[in-house]
Amino acid sequence: MTKTQMTKTKVSHAQDAKSATQPMLNPGDEAPPGTMGTGEDVCPDCHGKGRIDGAPCVTCGGSGTITRAIGGA
Repeated sequence: MTKTQMTKTKVSHAQDAKSATQPMLNPGDEAPPGTMGTGEDVCPDCHGKGRIDGAPCVTCGGSGTITRAIGGA
């Protein structure tokens, strides 16, 4: 294995590890789940059902909920 191949391998493993620790965000989420100042809300597109016309809702990823910022000034 060449030095270039080893470097690419290390980078790809680092990216895999980084993405594994980051929570999955859906298009309707305003922040990652568990972020201070956020809470779960019913998806405005599927109304909490998780599906639209038999297919998983794109906005909530099929969960029926989104993460939304709460409070504020």
